[in-house]
Amino acid sequence: MTDRLPRIPRSDALDNRERILEAARALFATEGLNVPLREVARRAEVGPATLYRHFPTKEILATEAFADQMRACQIVVDDGLADPDPWRGFCSVIEKICELHSRDRGFTAAFVSAFPKAMDFTAARDHALKAIAELAARAKDAGRLRPDFVLDDLILMLMANNGIQAASAAAQVAASRRFAALVIQAFRAVPEPSPLPPVARLALVLPSLTR
Repeated sequence: MTDRLPRIPRSDALDNRERILEAARALFATEGLNVPLREVARRAEVGPATLYRHFPTKEILATEAFADQMRACQIVVDDGLADPDPWRGFCSVIEKICELHSRDRGFTAAFVSAFPKAMDFTAARDHALKAIAELAARAKDAGRLRPDFVLDDLILMLMANNGIQAASAAAQVAASRRFAALVIQAFRAVPEPSPLPPVARLALVLPSLTR
């Protein structure tokens, strides 16, 4: 036989790869992208050489680790774009994107970063941003979205949302929902005050302003 059979990765190599990805997802979610790769290797219980063999750069590791989040982001945006009411679709995107990003600090950092070598990630992000831009244009034409909204406002929103520090993961999501509601009110072409989601307990306890 002259044809070579395809090489099948050993099961221990696959186990190591999955452990690295699991450790990266956990650390990126809570600590962001500044986590050293050696810490990812330590959490995965593998040596640095094993990590670099599977993922030569942090960009490659983050692209793999955030694949599920990026797919979820694309679904959210595509669903919003498919809504016959562009303002309702736009609001849905804001609410769901804020919640998605609130669950994973690393994903927000990756989304707003250049990541020039991670072509698949960059292409998926560009697709999402172009779809949001199209949805925003439709909402403006409908007279619901303020005419001076620009896509940079979305990035600003994500960066602010990423700065929320809550007392727990559940409170983090709750705070993000309230923040999204405030953002939507700010983005309206005509102010329409509406009830906000419940207040979440933040890591920094502020004095109550209620009387």
